[in-house]
Amino acid sequence: MTPVFSHGDLRLYLLNLLDEGPRHGYDIMQALADRTGGTYTPSAGTIYPRLSKLEEEGLVSKRVDGRKTVYEITDAGRAEVTARAGDLEGIESELADSVRLIADTVRGNVREAMKSLRADLAAAARSERENPPADETGGTEGDDPRTRAREQLRRADLLLGEFRSQVRAELRTHVARGGEIPASAVDALGESLDAAARALSAGLR
Repeated sequence: MTPVFSHGDLRLYLLNLLDEGPRHGYDIMQALADRTGGTYTPSAGTIYPRLSKLEEEGLVSKRVDGRKTVYEITDAGRAEVTARAGDLEGIESELADSVRLIADTVRGNVREAMKSLRADLAAAARSERENPPADETGGTEGDDPRTRAREQLRRADLLLGEFRSQVRAELRTHVARGGEIPASAVDALGESLDAAARALSAGLR
């Protein structure tokens, strides 16, 4: 799921980015990715034709700086940005809503992965209580299998708690410093949790 610009919105948003200052093509693509929290990364085939069109309309000019082509907004482009300030506010609001929806979906996936992991741990504890491992003398390890199972479950809960605290602290510190949190990074977290849950399930069989 990615935020989608309505017809003409991307054109105006590009002008708005250039109104903030000159940019080269890759910088524009990166700025769009940053403004959407990494949920939308346009391709060169999406950006450059629109920049060429804006140049044809006299709203953008370009110059070569070393090996890069830098695009700048013209007075006519700046006038359009000013005249359509209300439209820009609407675009920003729609993007924020779209990114928020994506973030909520990702958070839900992570919560489900955590629930699955906890369920697997509980199943492991039940299995150990019902089928305690035999030692070399034919008895069972430890004096009380239930106590041992509860201890391992507590240990697993502590590990999960420490992991959650560490991730939340790192994310909050990153945001406090003004950093963006790409959806791809959160997706990777969800995938890692899913992989951990699958590995645990396999180990319990």
